[in-house]
This record gives sequence, C-alpha cells and structure tokens, in this order.
Amino acid sequence: MPTFYYTTEQLLPTDLDKSWDFFSSAENLALITPPAMDFKILTALIGQEIYEGMLINYTVKPLWGVKFHWETEICKVNKPLFFTDRQSKGPYKLWEHTHTFIKKDNGILIKDEVKYQLPFGIIGNIIHSLFVRKKIEDIFTYRKKVLNQLFGTHGNND
Repeated sequence: MPTFYYTTEQLLPTDLDKSWDFFSSAENLALITPPAMDFKILTALIGQEIYEGMLINYTVKPLWGVKFHWETEICKVNKPLFFTDRQSKGPYKLWEHTHTFIKKDNGILIKDEVKYQLPFGIIGNIIHSLFVRKKIEDIFTYRKKVLNQLFGTHGNND
C-alpha cells in the first residue's frame, strides 16, 4: 500500500498568535472547506483550545456526495509553531496532516503537509490517480482563496 504526500504553502499577512488562533480552532475548518463537501462538526468545541489527544468528530462528503463520519485526533501540538492531526476513523487508511507556522518578515508562512493512504489496495491506487489527488488539490486551492479573502491578501501566495 503506497503512502502519498501532499504539501502546500501560503504566506499570510498576519502574526503567529493570530494564525495559531485561526488554524487551531476546528470551528474555522468549515469556513475553509469547499461547501460541496458539506462539512459539519459534531463535537461541541466552542472556544476550546486544541490539545494532544483531543478528538474531533464530523461528517464530510469527500467524493460523489457520499457522507462519511470522520474522527480526527490531535496527536502533536507545539503552540504556536505546529500541530498534527490524524484520522482515527474515516475514509482513508491513513491521514496525517501537519500544520506549520513559520514567521517571515512580511507575515506567516502556513505550510500544510499531508501523508495519506487509501484503502482497497490496487483499486485505491486507481481511485487516487483518477480522483483523490485532484480532489485534495482542489480542497487546498479553495482554502487558499478563502484565506486570502479572510486575511486580506490577493493572489495565490504559492
């Protein structure tokens, strides 16, 4: 079963505290997820700061409108520099997403690194080639667009 990787970066004109506050709040995930994915948080999180071992449950429709229950565990936290979440239940065999925040002269470089595997062996590999890789790219493209609007920037900031 191959492991796939997806990495993207975006420079936002903000500071470490504001970037941490925004990205470490699971409540904001719905804002930066494409509406077609129908992302809904099931866990009561209001104002709760993330911590190692925290479980967050939600539903999402990643492909073809099929709804999945997804549970994420926050497995590493180094405030305000990075955190990692890992799928504990959901559509992937493995999904691990590290969010890193790097201070630059003109803002914060947001770096996303995703390591993932699909189930179903060779069929999963074919589905990855045909649909999943592009879907992940589209999700992060949408996310960049929304973040540019929210943080008052223009362009892709790749």
